[in-house]
Amino acid sequence: MNLLDIDDIKSKISEIFTDDTGFDILIHNAGAMSDTAFYFMSENQWDDIIQISLNSFFYLNQACLPHMISNRWGRIITISSVSGEMGNRGQVNYSAAKGAVIAATKALSKEVARKGILVNSVSPGFIDTQMTKDLEHINIKEMVPVGRAGKPSEVAGVVGFLASDDASYINGTVIQVNGGLYS
Repeated sequence: MNLLDIDDIKSKISEIFTDDTGFDILIHNAGAMSDTAFYFMSENQWDDIIQISLNSFFYLNQACLPHMISNRWGRIITISSVSGEMGNRGQVNYSAAKGAVIAATKALSKEVARKGILVNSVSPGFIDTQMTKDLEHINIKEMVPVGRAGKPSEVAGVVGFLASDDASYINGTVIQVNGGLYS
């Protein structure tokens, strides 16, 4: 679905969710970057990143929660970012959106835990993905204590763990997968 288009989000959600369907696990892995110094940032650059990362959290969770509450079991896992924890120059919009996702994750975790739903966040650092391929100007080996970018499978492993029953006593937390960049 196009996370920049509220009507498309609502339309796709209504196609996916009928009265007899639902999801037990929601992985909110929405993100995009539109980096520039805040002073030069356009309103569209701000709005688009907030819409993609934060507002989609609202719509997707609103759609998934009724099923999870009715089943008294669910897992909601958000993918935040090290930028949402420590801020990052040239990423005021992205840092604000991901920081808000962390806060929303923690608040929602307190609302739904007694209904059997656990809500946690995974906070990646530099992960070797399409989104970070243009960061060649950054010396990751120097910045990251383990000396390399992370692999998508390393993030996926933590997400898989949080979705499992082995994580049944973990709620409202942020697990950092960043090679020690920010701990």
